Amino acid sequence: MKKILAAGGLLLSLSQFTLAQENNPDFKPYKQTIPGTPLEMSMVPIPAGSFLMGSPDTEKNRQPDESPQQKVQLSAFWMASFELSRDIFDVYFKDANTSQNSKVDAVTRPSAQYIDLTWGMGKEGGFPVNSMSQFTALMFCRWLYDKTGIFYRLPTEAEWEYACKAGSTTAYYYGDDPKQLGDYAWFKGNSKNKFQKSGQKKPNAWGLYDMLGNVSEWTLDHYQEDRLQQLTGEPQDPRVAVNPVKYPKVLKGGGYTDLEPALRCSDRQQSDPSWNKRDPQIPKSRWWLTDAASVGFRVVRPLQQPTKEEAAAFFKEILGN
Repeated sequence: MKKILAAGGLLLSLSQFTLAQENNPDFKPYKQTIPGTPLEMSMVPIPAGSFLMGSPDTEKNRQPDESPQQKVQLSAFWMASFELSRDIFDVYFKDANTSQNSKVDAVTRPSAQYIDLTWGMGKEGGFPVNSMSQFTALMFCRWLYDKTGIFYRLPTEAEWEYACKAGSTTAYYYGDDPKQLGDYAWFKGNSKNKFQKSGQKKPNAWGLYDMLGNVSEWTLDHYQEDRLQQLTGEPQDPRVAVNPVKYPKVLKGGGYTDLEPALRCSDRQQSDPSWNKRDPQIPKSRWWLTDAASVGFRVVRPLQQPTKEEAAAFFKEILGN
């Protein structure tokens, strides 16, 4: 029986995982309460299935790193229906029970922002958190696991694209016409050069809001130009492209400063050191990005949860500590 690497790092057969999904009465939408607060994350079930990752040759504005298209099979997981809010992130940011900016502790929190990195666009009340590095997003996931006992992480690039397309095969999850984008996303054409409160635009077919635009979203993967070519022969839950160096990592979805082509479901954005060029600190912050105001994230939860040992190994490998 063929074995697969399921989300969360557990080896299961495909038939075993399908049964686990079908027989799990709890695989439905739920709200994750942030301990000690009234704040919640809405989580949407994303069913196991297959899709074509990348863009077809006929797609307008496609880029070379989006080919060749690969059929990829993914196990089930939950994904947050909204980009992580500043309100929730601030609970982590201000948690006095964790050490600040430690390189030793398993769970640590960011150093204070040296300037207002929201640039006055909005904080409380449902605005997405922004201007943080991939490291910061991953450390939030580690903190949330410590607080809830539930393993959350960033989505892989494949998981993100699968969830965004939600069964569609078009450039955008609603179709191919960029003139309709304003109904679904905040981008350069309608954002007035600032991010907006989450959930004001139409969701995709799986109930995910702002997958396109508002803030672009971190994935787990290190950027590789030929990543899709590497997926040949690895159609089930592709392993994360891990690399200990800081740049470049993959982001998806585009942000409020981007034009329509960057919001296509298959578009691949790569992080760049210039995103922190105005950071006055020496060495530059590993937490905050002065010139990436349109960068945020959302979390996923694998249906098949890892053991404590597997979760610890995951964070050690992906964080490099």
